[in-house]
Amino acid sequence: MTTEREVLDVDVLFVGGGVAGLAGALHLKHKVDEHNAASKASGGPELEEPMICVIEKGDAIGSHTLSGAVIDPRGLDELLPDWREQDPPLVPVTGDEMRWLNAGGGSFKLPMPPWMNNHGFTTGSLGNVVRWLGEKVEAAEVNVFPGFPAADLIIEGEDDAARVCGVVTNDKGIAADGSRRGNFEPGVEIRAKVTVLCDGSRGHLTKRLVERWGLEGRNPQVYETGVKETWEVPGASAHVGRVLHTAGFPLPRDIFGGSFLYWVGEDLITIGLVVALEYEDPAFDIHEELQRLKTHPYIAELLKGGTRVNYGAKSLPAGGYWALPRPYVNGCLVAGDALGTVNVARLKGIHLGMKSGMLAAETALAALIAGDSSAATLAPYEEAFKQSWAGRELHRFRNFHQAMAHGMTLGGMARIGLQLVTGGRGLRDYEPLGAGHARMLAKGKRRQASEPIKKDGVLTFDKLTNVYFSGTKHEEDQPAHLLVHADPNHCATTCAQEFGNPCQSFCPASVYEMVDDESAGGGAQKLQINFSNCVHCKTCDIMDPYQVIEWVTPESGGPAYVNL
Repeated sequence: MTTEREVLDVDVLFVGGGVAGLAGALHLKHKVDEHNAASKASGGPELEEPMICVIEKGDAIGSHTLSGAVIDPRGLDELLPDWREQDPPLVPVTGDEMRWLNAGGGSFKLPMPPWMNNHGFTTGSLGNVVRWLGEKVEAAEVNVFPGFPAADLIIEGEDDAARVCGVVTNDKGIAADGSRRGNFEPGVEIRAKVTVLCDGSRGHLTKRLVERWGLEGRNPQVYETGVKETWEVPGASAHVGRVLHTAGFPLPRDIFGGSFLYWVGEDLITIGLVVALEYEDPAFDIHEELQRLKTHPYIAELLKGGTRVNYGAKSLPAGGYWALPRPYVNGCLVAGDALGTVNVARLKGIHLGMKSGMLAAETALAALIAGDSSAATLAPYEEAFKQSWAGRELHRFRNFHQAMAHGMTLGGMARIGLQLVTGGRGLRDYEPLGAGHARMLAKGKRRQASEPIKKDGVLTFDKLTNVYFSGTKHEEDQPAHLLVHADPNHCATTCAQEFGNPCQSFCPASVYEMVDDESAGGGAQKLQINFSNCVHCKTCDIMDPYQVIEWVTPESGGPAYVNL
């Protein structure tokens, strides 16, 4: 059946309303105004006011945004030099500490690595920052459309002439069986001269772009996942701006990761655990380990008397400089987490994502002025990013994740020390790194599972209870947005035998569940996908050992994050 779609023509389209997309859109508007003012003063040709558009899959700007977050202000300083006078939802960092937690309940203070110094930085909820920034973008008369999930790229032409011409948004009113309901509404074709993909960590459109054009970096991108809770703790307001990072418990030495606690304002403390998605144990459960973390006496005391008020999870790109893909093709650029702009050594990426979005905006402006958005015109973006302070920062830590990929080992720490004195080089200038999902061991080789934490509903919680506090909602009668591209028996046979169905462990939202298959009988099981629980972290798409799970955009819904 042919579907007639409404067509919206714009000049520059930013796909994703996070920091990269919003910073890019606002910076483009500023640069257009500067260009036209200079042209008017010199008598040169002015650029006709371009239509700039930002689309966001979340029902509201910021509703799908989650991060630590301690923010290096360098990106904000460039985008909005007077941002401190514009009432941002951020507080200055007032204390900075790193501790080692022992499994026996003890802890001790660690020396702060120089690259982790947060003096002069701010902390808060990134979702609130994105909402604040979205207001600035709308006030600049940029078109911002939340609730518009991009389903696919519009690609026209063949071979070298193939180009991205925009995106098509999701059809709405499709029933779970694929039929059209009475409220069916076809998606919109949003066509653009330049499309900037800012679709986040493991962005589904960027993933297709990279595969279609062969844009992979020298190393495959690897990822981490963070699970996070926000607590309201009486008296926490006395410590606003305190920043605490921990290593050690509850993670084994061969898994790279750690926790954070940030006092973000009022009586709110955010606590999270971040783990590299390269672990070998298919039974490892990051949500379970966050609950275990809170039982440590040092952490439990900090949360004493408090109430968990929010929960969420998010993946983040961790491969660094050598995993950056080529960020341009005809008609299209890539920025933000979709590009891989996170410095895991510093636990920061917000300022880098903003800078990539701003440089993409400058490249898009050059294309509009030239009337040409070919790859040749957009190619300078790659070098501009690498030569910028953001690119130089990533290059400085180009081999950090490689050193820590096997956990907090003495060998890894020695390699980090060598990198510190060799300007990031370490043992050699380029260090390879394999895909994280490939390291998972077979079921028979996994370590002895830790004793599960008994959830008391006060300090520790099960996954389903926490999902409720993410605000996640998906209409049940719509197609599942989590696809398993495998034989129907794959999960119950091959994966169960080889890995013990790790999706039940690595998903932090209880989306995947092996249940009895009554139609088959004989104790057979099948995979049940509870997609309405999904918090859009993309961990399943990343960590599945067979790479047969694909996350796509649902027609609507998802988390409704607050103070995360």
